[in-house]
Amino acid sequence: MPAGMSVDQTVAFIGAGNMAGALIRGLISTGTVPADRIIAADPDQARLDALRSELGIRAAEENDEAVAGATVVVLAIKPQVFPQVLPSLGAALHPETLVVSIAAGISTKIIERALPAGTRVVRTMPNTPALVGEGATAIAGGAKATDADLTLAETLFQSVGICVTVPEAQIDAVTGLSGSGPAYVFAMIEALRDAGASEGLSEEVSLELAAQTVLGAARLLFEEGESPETLRDRVTSPGGTTRAGLDALEAAGFATTLAGAVRAATRRSNELREIAESQIS
Repeated sequence: MPAGMSVDQTVAFIGAGNMAGALIRGLISTGTVPADRIIAADPDQARLDALRSELGIRAAEENDEAVAGATVVVLAIKPQVFPQVLPSLGAALHPETLVVSIAAGISTKIIERALPAGTRVVRTMPNTPALVGEGATAIAGGAKATDADLTLAETLFQSVGICVTVPEAQIDAVTGLSGSGPAYVFAMIEALRDAGASEGLSEEVSLELAAQTVLGAARLLFEEGESPETLRDRVTSPGGTTRAGLDALEAAGFATTLAGAVRAATRRSNELREIAESQIS
């Protein structure tokens, strides 16, 4: 199903925080789901009122009211509240409702265990650039999820960026790479800003150049369809300035450092998942 194609679904959001708000805006702005087919529930009434006023969605006072007529339920709540929310939610779910979770560290098995037998569950790992429509989301199906469920989930998340399907066992690695990845990029931009300033540029100019360079390089990679190695070699002349800069990065262990960051975040994601599952089970 192509990105931007509308789907005949009624989507309920349990939780209306930043990521839920980003997805709701994406669904509406791309025409994937109209505002009157979206309903949200959240204990923060002011947050709900703001979304309803801005976007024209429906708001529910209780979770069971939100899911009563939904064909898709998005769990956009913190992992620690799952034990309180899932049992009461299960009683209100229609047997054919698809449950999509954006919560970190909660496996489909845990969700399935707390909901009625046969409930179809898709687990996702989005990232914060979804807030500006440039997110990277990975999805994984639970035991009962069908190919059609994965296609539907992919269409929903394509409204805020790109979406890929992976085995659930790889979700921790996704968390370490793209889930935590924006922070790595911000750290790189920060370092480039400071480096430019140390060479005499103003911080303002240095930041603008660094941020645009990262944005432009990423866009070039997508639009050219070439590997990063090919694009890197294309701008690297023997004995030139870029070669000198790359040599300095290699000497400092740039690639090894990034690999270590992804590995550490992946391991921590695995630890947090195990903690969350032990608390819920």
